[in-house]
Amino acid sequence: MIEIQDTARHRGLRKELVSQLREKGIASEEVLAAINKVPRHLFFGKDTIFDVRAYENTAHPIGEDQTISHPYTVAFQSQLLDLKPGEKVLEIGTGSGYQASVLAVLGVKVFSIERQKKLFEKTKPLLAQLGYSSIKCFFGDGFEGLPSYAPFHKIIVTAAAPSLPNKLLDQLAIGGCLVIPQDHADGSTQMKRYTKHSARELEEETFETFRFVPMLKGKVF
Repeated sequence: MIEIQDTARHRGLRKELVSQLREKGIASEEVLAAINKVPRHLFFGKDTIFDVRAYENTAHPIGEDQTISHPYTVAFQSQLLDLKPGEKVLEIGTGSGYQASVLAVLGVKVFSIERQKKLFEKTKPLLAQLGYSSIKCFFGDGFEGLPSYAPFHKIIVTAAAPSLPNKLLDQLAIGGCLVIPQDHADGSTQMKRYTKHSARELEEETFETFRFVPMLKGKVF
């Protein structure tokens, strides 16, 4: 069981990280406050609890060929969602649980899907132990979403999708948005935001280029 320790040193490192994110263009004070509150080092495992690398703007392996995203990526996607307290948010790719925790601190109800059974079995109890009771974790195929819990006000995908998943769009509420890194023919992965104005009207916005692990179908036991 991971030991919950969040020292003055950790809090100081988070404050420095928040300053870096602000300088890189993250403008949402709510998102910055959430980044400042969530103890990222606890999502790295017990061997790195006191490692300053947890508060560097870098990704880090978490097993099963997955990574915990750069803090900037987490902040950028969270900012694009433009969350309102009480909203239902579907997250595709629970991973370490760090992104979901940032969303939970922003006051939303998170429904998160993880396709890797080993990660799911490690992350679900960790989130409960850390007190993020508004996060509901599911083992499943992210391309399928969670139709029985739809519609969702916002949907966030934390892996690079080869195309826009239509089943996720179907589960998005009218007026809601889907934030997703999407692969392009030139090999780049660009962040996209799709806003669903009506059943037939979808607004597409393109943002920065990022690097993500690929979004894959099915479940891994």
